[in-house]
Amino acid sequence: MKHLFTLLLFISVSFYGFSQSGNLQGIITDDNGITVPGATVMIEELKKAVVSDFDGKFTMVDIPEGTYNLLIKYLGYADFKQEVTVTASQTTELNITLTSKSTELDEVEVVAYGFGSQARALNTQKNKTNITNIVSTDQIGKFPDANIGDAVKRIPGITMQVDQGEARNIIVRGLSPQLNSVTLNGSRIPSAEGDNRNVQMDLIPSDMIQTIEVNKAVTPDMDGDALGGSVNLITKTSPQGFRLSATAGSGINFITDKRILNGSFLVGDRSKNNKFGWMVSASINDNDFGSDNVEAEWTDEFEFNNGDEDNLEGVDVNPYANVFEIREYLVQRVRRSFSANLDYKLDKNNTVYFKSIYNWRDDRENRFRLEHEILDGEDIGAGDFSVDANGNLTMFPVEAKRQSKGGIDSKRNKNARLEDQRMQNYSLGGEHLFGKVQMDWMASFSKASEERLNERYLEYESEYAVNFNNNQDKPLFSPVNAADANYEDFEFGELTEENQYTEEKDFNLFVNAQVPMSVVNGRDGFLKFGAKTRLKNKNRENDFTEYGDETGALEFLGMVPTRNYSDSDFLAGGQYQVGNFASPEFLGGLNLNDSNLFEAENLPEEYITANFDVNENVYAGYAMLNQDLSDKLSVLAGVRLEHTSIESEGNELEFDTEGDVSGINVVKDKNSYTNILPGVHFKYNLNDNTILRFAWTNTLARPNYVDLVPYREINNEDEEIFLGNSELDPTTSMNFDVMAEHYFKSVGIISGGLFYKDIQDFVYTFQSENEDGFEVYQPLNGDDASVFGAEVSFQRRLDFLPGFAKNFSVYLNYTYLTSSTDGIRNEDGEERTDLDLPQTAPNMFNGSLGYAGKNFSLRLSANYSDAYIDEIGGNAFEDRYYDEQLFLDFNANVAINKNLSLYLNINNITNQPLRYYQGVSSRTMQMEYYEKRLTFGLKYDLFKK
Repeated sequence: MKHLFTLLLFISVSFYGFSQSGNLQGIITDDNGITVPGATVMIEELKKAVVSDFDGKFTMVDIPEGTYNLLIKYLGYADFKQEVTVTASQTTELNITLTSKSTELDEVEVVAYGFGSQARALNTQKNKTNITNIVSTDQIGKFPDANIGDAVKRIPGITMQVDQGEARNIIVRGLSPQLNSVTLNGSRIPSAEGDNRNVQMDLIPSDMIQTIEVNKAVTPDMDGDALGGSVNLITKTSPQGFRLSATAGSGINFITDKRILNGSFLVGDRSKNNKFGWMVSASINDNDFGSDNVEAEWTDEFEFNNGDEDNLEGVDVNPYANVFEIREYLVQRVRRSFSANLDYKLDKNNTVYFKSIYNWRDDRENRFRLEHEILDGEDIGAGDFSVDANGNLTMFPVEAKRQSKGGIDSKRNKNARLEDQRMQNYSLGGEHLFGKVQMDWMASFSKASEERLNERYLEYESEYAVNFNNNQDKPLFSPVNAADANYEDFEFGELTEENQYTEEKDFNLFVNAQVPMSVVNGRDGFLKFGAKTRLKNKNRENDFTEYGDETGALEFLGMVPTRNYSDSDFLAGGQYQVGNFASPEFLGGLNLNDSNLFEAENLPEEYITANFDVNENVYAGYAMLNQDLSDKLSVLAGVRLEHTSIESEGNELEFDTEGDVSGINVVKDKNSYTNILPGVHFKYNLNDNTILRFAWTNTLARPNYVDLVPYREINNEDEEIFLGNSELDPTTSMNFDVMAEHYFKSVGIISGGLFYKDIQDFVYTFQSENEDGFEVYQPLNGDDASVFGAEVSFQRRLDFLPGFAKNFSVYLNYTYLTSSTDGIRNEDGEERTDLDLPQTAPNMFNGSLGYAGKNFSLRLSANYSDAYIDEIGGNAFEDRYYDEQLFLDFNANVAINKNLSLYLNINNITNQPLRYYQGVSSRTMQMEYYEKRLTFGLKYDLFKK
């Protein structure tokens, strides 16, 4: 890094000494002082052009001294011309204001401040060298999306996995969340989850982000660990004039009839001398809701004791649910976000900035679970079950458990399990111009954490016979004798408390330099190169304590305060009645530290192999050349080198043949690898508004931390072994993309493209049997896989229609995927040939129909993703699938005046459940319902340039 700075200084001095040319810098804003990204800035006489960045800034270097005509083109708006004079060895500054006069139509969008959000996004996308999708924050506001996860799912080729009804984990082009990168202003966002690299997209409010940039074909100056794609979230920056924005709203969750509260504000300005800019913003969302849940596990094996416990007898039966659960969740999520961004212009050629964001989410949860699990074969006698003539197991004995999940009685926990998730990012950077050399740098610190303290479980148990309805779609257990299932007779099973803490810290430092360089005479070109260091630490510290009841006060469920959580309107079906459980107030009020009441026992077998500490350091460098080959064709070619060094520490746990812990040891290991990642991007401008693109790129995805940890769990009682694998290689992919885009002058796009990914060394959990007959589970690298896909997109206002119909607009995109895998073996060691790559949804669709009048707008939006395999089992019967989902949302905006508007949103009109199935689509593993959500409120915006 030090040598690179020295080189840059040497080059800059050289240019200062001998250059007879000057530079041109400027900021483009609209009438309200809001910056205009994606504008094409040209000097007509020199056929030299650049594009304004996300902050509306542009820089042109190496311009011969003289006076020129500056032309600015912006899709959908009239061209802007201005005469500029460039002086040798100096930088000329410009502040350009573009008026929002359309070349095609009068703007009728509600609260259409200057340049519309769609125009900003599409102009930026159009002028990108690589294949990218851009969504601006104002465009996000047209959809009823409270967090970034829900906003991102509107982009072509993207689907989201939900958690409690909110979009959380991003899947780009069918590639699972840990195979994609998510950055904030170009700096990686750490993950608060312990066993993977997934970034919790629902942690970040959408109103804290200015632009979402999805790079589907990364360039060498981007992080290489973006096998599916790279999502860059760009925070709001200081405006060019005073701006005040505020939102206040409320709503209702129809599943609980509980309220929703939300509010946000943004304020920013610049100093009179225009050197110092600042912006602060904050957001809060308080959501009180829940979910109705039914889960099942399925098997096709059944054994019973026919008088000899050592030689069980098997019966051929059809698949049946050996585990069945009804769950009721009550959840409160309070999402807060704070941001402060500053920039200071030292002089014409040097600017420094500071950006920060702090996201903090409290997730309080009470869960009430009624679980039934079939007894072990040795506990089932010949007369304890029945099988009908069709081979259906219709009656059998189960162990039933009623479990209350909660937390301590405190102001923070409120008798609920409190999951405290935080993500913070602080960045200091600079942009400099040394002669012809453009340089930028940034140092950032990021931290994500998840803390769950005093998480309590109180469980009561019973045994009785149940009838099974043999309905795979809607499985149901019902007691043979209702009196046997009386909740008051359930006996004390266990009382536990656990503490969990996961933390990931990232320190990033990068520097980039760009110099003019042309390998084709008379054509623009530049060389860009740089280096980056990312130092990461991930650790998890959990504990688990079980408490014995010393006084007998907890002996039966009927002896403690309970509450009935059954609901005739249970969304999965009125037949699912969960019943009575120990109340959260009772569980939270227990004094577990009183040794006269409870005997505490630490149980390391419950947590020790989940604890780990990993240091992962990545050192990268790159160089790339961007060259115009003709008036229409340009190429970007380069290579990135990434070296990864890993030190990991885990634990070894061994159980004896009686199931008792016989040994705990610390296990350490090291690993390192180097990846060379070349890439080429071609861009051909068929005309001003039609673009053809081609990209060949190479990317990687590092294994999940939990897989890298060298842990070992050896269970001599159950004859099972669970292993980590610190020697895992990263998954790599060679990617090919072609894309055609046509941009409408009236602001819109129609595009279509194909992509192919050749993937090597993907990671999956291999189930095998060793020479001693133990079942062994270990993450391994598969051989290879491939993904082929196609995506089309269309968005446009239908201005060519007559009368009021011209105010309609459509937003449509569709993505098709097909994939295959090699090297995955079943539990018998045989290679499976029937598998798609996990988490590749074959079909994805987004659509919306909008109408915008002078004072109001309406929009109906749909989001669909197909079913896909989520987790590979030991055989096809055990494979787990994530079912298809269709979300339908509606929102409306009414302008009260220029600055004030009213909004109304209805989410999840389809009451779409989260559903998993096992093996075949009719066999439900989980169905969780959330109901509709209504929000409404006021938005205020004030601009003063």
